[in-house]
Amino acid sequence: MMRFCLCSFTMELLIYRAEEIILIIREAKEDDLAQLVELYKQLHDNKMPEITPKLQELWIEIQTDKNHHVVVCEVDAQIISSCVLIVVPNLTHNQRPYALIENVITHRQYRGRGYATSVLNFSKEIAAKCNCYKIMLLTGATEERTLKFYEKAGYNKNDKTAFIQWMRSKTGSVKQELKV
Repeated sequence: MMRFCLCSFTMELLIYRAEEIILIIREAKEDDLAQLVELYKQLHDNKMPEITPKLQELWIEIQTDKNHHVVVCEVDAQIISSCVLIVVPNLTHNQRPYALIENVITHRQYRGRGYATSVLNFSKEIAAKCNCYKIMLLTGATEERTLKFYEKAGYNKNDKTAFIQWMRSKTGSVKQELKV
């Protein structure tokens, strides 16, 4: 199921070398959940839950949201990089939407090879087709190498100031360490 916001098209990027597919950049499909959960475990040492009916229900909700795009890079049928692009309808800027990028991750064994750049570029194509006037990317990373990567990908840290307010979960816990 391919979904794109505010416009209808199907997009998948295939990169070939001599008759052999090397990598595929595409939106995540329903059966990608298990691989994404495994990949997300490397996202800031994130504790990911077991795949339960509740998690599967959330995944279907994400999949059917026309403004929620989980972009993946697949090598040899294995998802090795991903990011999430959210398109937000907007009343300002001639009613052009804007986009947010979060959860940029590449498997540790594949970092530094351009896969995250590929998913960010694919996300940028989605945002362009949705007529977004800007894309904002938030990161919890503080390593200079990671920040330079985002700058090289076209993002700057000078135009806006981000503020984050962590919310308590229904169980009452709140993120203790605040980083911006």
